[in-house]
Amino acid sequence: MPDKHLSSQFDSELTSVSAKVLELGGLVESQIRQAIVALSQFSMEAADHVTDEEHRVNAMEIEIDHELSSIIARRQPTARDLRLLIAISKTTANLERVGDEAEKMARMVRSIIQSGAPRSLPSLELRVAADLASALLNKALDAFARLDVAAAVSIMKEDDLIDQEFDGFVRKLITYMMEDPRMISPSLDLLFLAKAIERIGDHAKNIAEFIIYVVKGEDVRHTTRDRLESVLK
Repeated sequence: MPDKHLSSQFDSELTSVSAKVLELGGLVESQIRQAIVALSQFSMEAADHVTDEEHRVNAMEIEIDHELSSIIARRQPTARDLRLLIAISKTTANLERVGDEAEKMARMVRSIIQSGAPRSLPSLELRVAADLASALLNKALDAFARLDVAAAVSIMKEDDLIDQEFDGFVRKLITYMMEDPRMISPSLDLLFLAKAIERIGDHAKNIAEFIIYVVKGEDVRHTTRDRLESVLK
């Protein structure tokens, strides 16, 4: 009789829960796309769509967590199988938080629209950063589906670009507020919006770290670049 941890039924369960994580990822990506539309067009309708999807994201997180708990209790996995289930759990949590950040973006867009001064704000750079963050999350989900370590390392490096965009935007926004104090309130909304975008990049990076954990068995969170390179050799 084959080992229960290597049974086709267990493999099927792992495939099923992994597919649900990718489905959750697709839903969150849709939220981000709508948040970017809301930002680009200052669209209240798009912002509302992001908020409407939030309950689906939360429900899927609970569903995946329940399935993971069931698999762990019944299968008592070890080694790479256990690392995969832990990574799935952490990836699910990060995706739910990405949804929260997308909802925060939508909320800030609403506030800017209601302020009556959306067109005069320097939002172009934010659209570029949002596109970068969305693309990075897409790469992270693709790498997770394939457990691609090389892609994961690339994602971790690309997150630095989003951080640089955020830092540059903050400096520009401070100058903008100093030049026109009337724009301080809506500019602060833009600042919170920029932080939400930066956090999406951080969550994509986190998912990349979980991929390395599954494949290499090494926790590379909070590690130096030199240490990362050593782990991958």
